[in-house]
Amino acid sequence: MESPVLHIDLAVPLGWHELSDAQLRYAFELIARNYTSDEIKTLCLCRWAGLSVRHRHNADYICRLRKRTFRLTALQIAECLPALDWLDTIPPQPACISRIGRYRPFAPDFSEVAFEKFIICDNLYQGYLATRRDDLLDQLASILYNHNLSPHNLSPAHRVSIFYWFASVKDLFARLYPNFFQTASQPDNLLGGSRLPSGAQIQQAVNAMIRALTKGDITKEREILALDTHRALTELDAQAKEYKEFNAKFPKK
Repeated sequence: MESPVLHIDLAVPLGWHELSDAQLRYAFELIARNYTSDEIKTLCLCRWAGLSVRHRHNADYICRLRKRTFRLTALQIAECLPALDWLDTIPPQPACISRIGRYRPFAPDFSEVAFEKFIICDNLYQGYLATRRDDLLDQLASILYNHNLSPHNLSPAHRVSIFYWFASVKDLFARLYPNFFQTASQPDNLLGGSRLPSGAQIQQAVNAMIRALTKGDITKEREILALDTHRALTELDAQAKEYKEFNAKFPKK
């Protein structure tokens, strides 16, 4: 006699954009604890689908979903994991934990955020990539959450979330402003490249951005730094496009 076929529907989020605050925290906690990719997906699958593993029976797992108890093999569980492959990527749209303690962040995509703050954040982010110093992520968190956060306020999961947030911002900006970020993605540059920039090179890149926006008029520097980040990058992207078009028409001999 054949065993009855058991149909189980497991509903999980389709991407970072669907995660609740609690789900974001859980994912970042697992990443911070250095679980493997498959371990993270398996634990998230169980947590988010409401699937509990009661115990192991030989090579199988006795599981429960709502009021149903059933047996799953490791292979059956593994076949579900590709639905969570997006956990292996940086969020395509910036996502962040809605609060650390009682402090809330500004707009995840830096809308209506001063260009000066983006510059400071990018310096700290580049510094972290070069040194892996947690205190740089702590400083970055303090800016993003509008408060001078103590290291005691920040868990490893918080630091992972900060890194993912700003990495996602950089990826988003590279798509929104491709002319500027492609031009700027040469080695030794603030905004990317195969080699990480030094402190002096970062400062040179920042100065170059400000000079491009002020067109050499130092009296406009404060005005430029106070610009909305997207407005400043829109102008830099337009200038980069014009520069490329000029070089295409009048190539250097």
